[in-house]
Amino acid sequence: MLEIRQLAVNYRGVNALEQIDFRVDPGELVGLIGPNGAGKSTLLKAMLGLIPAAHGTIKYCNCPLCQHLERVAYVPQRSQVDWDYPITVWNVVMMARTRQLGWLRRPGAAAKAIVNEALDRVGILDLKDRRIGELSGGQQQRVFLARALAQQADLFLFDEPFTGVDKKTEAVLLEVFDELRSAGKILLVSTHEWGRSLSQLDRILLINHRLIADGSPQQVMTPANLQQAYGVSFHQHTYRDNSADLFC
Repeated sequence: MLEIRQLAVNYRGVNALEQIDFRVDPGELVGLIGPNGAGKSTLLKAMLGLIPAAHGTIKYCNCPLCQHLERVAYVPQRSQVDWDYPITVWNVVMMARTRQLGWLRRPGAAAKAIVNEALDRVGILDLKDRRIGELSGGQQQRVFLARALAQQADLFLFDEPFTGVDKKTEAVLLEVFDELRSAGKILLVSTHEWGRSLSQLDRILLINHRLIADGSPQQVMTPANLQQAYGVSFHQHTYRDNSADLFC
């Protein structure tokens, strides 16, 4: 179980987050939704200890999450990655195993098999010798998805994974998310997408520096909640997916 209690983050003199409370159980796929600057990325980074928390607790299995970072896979926004760095797809994904083995140990057959399986699962095994800067945006996203899979983590944090990707990559992401959820993993996904990906979520955390709503997509994505989060009026319209009506 992942549990956040009374989390507050002051970032560069600004109250980025305040009084954030939620828990996520194994087998849940939870989306983080909110406007730009709402604190979605800050929340993920605070969980990882990349940004210090001013107040509150972040626990996993009833212990501070910082004690279990080897069980956490993090996929940052593509804009935060140096795509000009001269590294191959294979070596990016192998980093997940190197972290497990130690930097001075050479990967063995088992580690190589895990990396091959992860690359094959996301459909880019044939690109393993290419440099990441030569790939399309969707292929680059799948490289980091493969690295997360190769880490064999229990908690997965994705920051805007659907931004700037093609339909094939979106489908791969949703399929993998569903598989990880079925395997009892915890997934927290920051997203701007209000389309197909939204309907796949078990829960949504709607935030704008504080937690505005927590519940199913139908419960959270209402005009009233969206107006609180985005500060503008939203007119009701619906789309149907798996017989669910959602407000957008």
